[in-house]
Amino acid sequence: MTKVVRIHEYGDASVLKIEDIEVPPPAADEVQIAVRSIGLNRAEVMFRNHAYLQEAVFPSRLGYEASGVVQAVGVAVTGFQLGDAVSLIPPDDIARWGTYGEVANVPARSLVKHPQNLSFEEAAASWMQYVTAWGALVEQAKLKSGDFVIVTAASSSVGLAAFQIARMVGATVIATTRTSAKKQALLEAGAHHVVATQEEDLVARVMEITGGKGARVVLDPVGGPSFEPLTQSMARGGILLEYGALSPEPTPFPLFTVLGKSLTLKGYLYSEIISDDVLLQRAKDFISEGLRSGQLKPVVSKVFKLDDIQEAHRYLESNEQIGKIVVNV
Repeated sequence: MTKVVRIHEYGDASVLKIEDIEVPPPAADEVQIAVRSIGLNRAEVMFRNHAYLQEAVFPSRLGYEASGVVQAVGVAVTGFQLGDAVSLIPPDDIARWGTYGEVANVPARSLVKHPQNLSFEEAAASWMQYVTAWGALVEQAKLKSGDFVIVTAASSSVGLAAFQIARMVGATVIATTRTSAKKQALLEAGAHHVVATQEEDLVARVMEITGGKGARVVLDPVGGPSFEPLTQSMARGGILLEYGALSPEPTPFPLFTVLGKSLTLKGYLYSEIISDDVLLQRAKDFISEGLRSGQLKPVVSKVFKLDDIQEAHRYLESNEQIGKIVVNV
């Protein structure tokens, strides 16, 4: 029997139950891993709360990210063998390959032999954030040296990953946060500038930083009322990539700003990258090299034990963290 986390209903963190089940052998195109560490994602909270794109079939496993050691290989899989240290690029099903547990079957195409300089905790904290940021900034926005990029929700794992990827290509990062409480931590994490939006005028500060030109790229998972000042902070011909909807308030469409600046507003999903074999390989190559060189360094905010999975989810929902929350098995 294997210890796993499942939910039998939607609800708060208390619906996360640790249970003993039989985990079947991996399918032909899967690899079975003994999980060492799990990276938590806000998507898992949304799934648990019945606020996600995917519906649960109860009882449901959950979890997108993990690192561990290969303990079984499907008959159609090549390139992996028993004992390999691996980590998972989150696939497109939060439940089918749920990683919350001691053992997980995962799709071989999404598995990576991570660089040896990474701990299991760091490896479990890498792929969702870096693939998301890479796909938006490098693949779609073509971020380059000399560009300014505004990163909102900057203390999130994707926000911090965006800092590092932007620096890799020579761009200047303007991070936004609500108050100045996290300002120093964000600067230390790699932001060149930090704007506290409840204390400062975002548009004025960005124009000051950019010499009146505005930022060519914006990466935003929030939406809501902040959407309009973000577009006003952009350079002519800029692109805003919206990859979430964290704000509970309506998002206004800034028609005249979009027209006047010839802006591109792009809805962006992580799945655009992982569903395309060519893009997925490009992401693996870029991120693996960054992890090997140390230019990409996962920031782990706090580590919990599997038995404390409910507490780990509550901490994620508190928004107190700077970086990734990891659960060790």
